[in-house]
Amino acid sequence: MSYQVFVGIDVSKASLDVAVLPGSRRTRVGNDESGWRELIAWLGAPADTLVVLEATGGYQNAAALALQEAGFAVVVMNPRPIRDHARSNNVLAKTDRLDAAVIADFAREKQPPVRPLPDAQARLLGALMDRRRQLVQMLAVEKNRLQQAPPALARDITQHIQWLNKRLKQLDRDLDDRIRQSPLWHERDQILRSAPGIGPAVSHTLLVELPELGQLKAKQISALVGVAPLNRDSGKFRGHRSIWGGRSQVRSMLYMAVVSAVRHNPVIRTFYQRLKRAGKTSKVALVACMHKLLIILNAMLKQRQYWAPRAVPG
Repeated sequence: MSYQVFVGIDVSKASLDVAVLPGSRRTRVGNDESGWRELIAWLGAPADTLVVLEATGGYQNAAALALQEAGFAVVVMNPRPIRDHARSNNVLAKTDRLDAAVIADFAREKQPPVRPLPDAQARLLGALMDRRRQLVQMLAVEKNRLQQAPPALARDITQHIQWLNKRLKQLDRDLDDRIRQSPLWHERDQILRSAPGIGPAVSHTLLVELPELGQLKAKQISALVGVAPLNRDSGKFRGHRSIWGGRSQVRSMLYMAVVSAVRHNPVIRTFYQRLKRAGKTSKVALVACMHKLLIILNAMLKQRQYWAPRAVPG
């Protein structure tokens, strides 16, 4: 689609700073229902308008959804490419008003693709996954504390660990129940879990954090997650490939899946062993397996095909 108007929004907990290009229109509204209504009225007709918001710890979600429901083309961007764009234009200062102008200029120059924002079910599942990560982190911290705790505190920490484990199991049941309520989500979950090495936690993370899985081409999904090897050839430095960027939560869960898959998934195990025989380090081989597993899962969802080793895609 060809856009004529580009809106950049810098988001904070309390307010939204807005810049519009072309022209020099600027405003600030509250980051609440009243402010969103005021902003939508101020922007006018949504036709030919692209709105870009910088992701800011979730404070952008409700505003972005309100704008999308009002008919605007909305994109929520990771801050990194926006800051890179600012530096490339020698914009080093940083204020809310200036940031909004930078985001609007980024929208005009890059015109990032618009994808539908998560619906209510997806947002709820995302919140449950966030809570699950928090519980896992608290468990790790408490287990570390227990190793150093004096006897007087060990019982209290042990009881807290037991409570956290209980809550984690309940949360996993809640996630399963929510996914089963949607025939589409349930089918995708079952397809993913049919692959050896993919358990409930990995499947839930892929469903919630990577809704594009099954919708994009292999190279696109690899780049989106950040498992596509990137060249680093400069001067005498040659031949090294590395991965970076992308969605770290998805990569972390894929790594866990691959550690299991090299033992239990015949396709991934054979691929891993071949790389090791070729002299690759364990880390390099595991990253390559992450890439291969992601491509296989992407094709399985695209074709709505359950795991079958003899006909596995990719």
